Amino acid sequence: MKVLMKGNEAFAEAAVRAGCRYFFGYPITPQSELPEYLAKRLFEVGGVFLQAESEVAAINMVYGAAAAGGRVMTSSSGPGISLMQEGISYLAGAELPAVIINIMRGGPGLGNIAPTQADYFQAVKGGGHGDYQVIVLAPSTVTEIFTLVEKAFALADKYRMPVMVLGDGILGQVMEPVELPPLKEITMPPKPWAATGKLEREDKNRRIINSLYIVPEENEKHLNHQFAKYQQIIATEPVYESFMTDDAQIVIVSFGTTARIAKSVVLKARELGIKAGLIRPLTLWPFPSKAFLEENLPFAQRILTVEMSGGQMVEDVKLAVNGRTGVSFFGRTGGMVPEMGEVLTKVIELSREVK
Repeated sequence: MKVLMKGNEAFAEAAVRAGCRYFFGYPITPQSELPEYLAKRLFEVGGVFLQAESEVAAINMVYGAAAAGGRVMTSSSGPGISLMQEGISYLAGAELPAVIINIMRGGPGLGNIAPTQADYFQAVKGGGHGDYQVIVLAPSTVTEIFTLVEKAFALADKYRMPVMVLGDGILGQVMEPVELPPLKEITMPPKPWAATGKLEREDKNRRIINSLYIVPEENEKHLNHQFAKYQQIIATEPVYESFMTDDAQIVIVSFGTTARIAKSVVLKARELGIKAGLIRPLTLWPFPSKAFLEENLPFAQRILTVEMSGGQMVEDVKLAVNGRTGVSFFGRTGGMVPEMGEVLTKVIELSREVK
């Protein structure tokens, strides 16, 4: 069935269809339609919706539901995600699966309600305290929201860790036709570690959910276990899209909404005889560094990172490129959206430097 659906509503419906039955959150523009939708929808499927008194309370409710083995989600925008950072660190430390949606808005501080991608560092570098990571996914269309939200819950359960999905004010508010996937029975993975009550288990042993390791040697052992898990994720989970990169001399790197603009720039550049291409990371952590190997970009002479930020993803692109070619940046921030014409102008400028 094809329906016209707003991005925020798609995030909510996708979560329900992925088996999420618990949501705790607090309204903030430009994502307020997401909890509004779930307030009705979760009731229809026998789930639990609760508007918490704050984002701090919401993330701790997520912790409780995750510890009990539930598929649970919260959503917010930049200032709210900032308030959740301590709880996200606790979730990571306790190895609890949860999905967090961030519909990014202008900042820092209160900023504005316009779209940006300036929460990139907050998401991929870990905005809370301690050594930890969260998996970060970045859809670019309303249809892709369904695919990546389902993937987010699967990855959260597989690796027992938080997964963040980054949208922005455009993706949250845009309406696009979506072919809704059929409702299906979700088989939840077994969670023998969950705190469901010892009388419910044959061994009658307690399950203790904890991130407190007072003895340094014990904390290091726990962290080394986490690091090994992260290395496995880095090796197996990166996903990206390559568009017209086989012969590209100028390769644009962009994610989310901005990648849609970048793809149009690539097509226009090709009309002008400029060999341009696009790499679009779908996983921002782990970052798809293999996309930038020389064998995957044999003719690349310039990399152009295009973002709705001051250039936060540039750091990861430079690490991936590892000095093999120059990395340039074009971005708008503060709620301004890069226009196709100005990005194309930058591509034309770089093309003059190509041999």
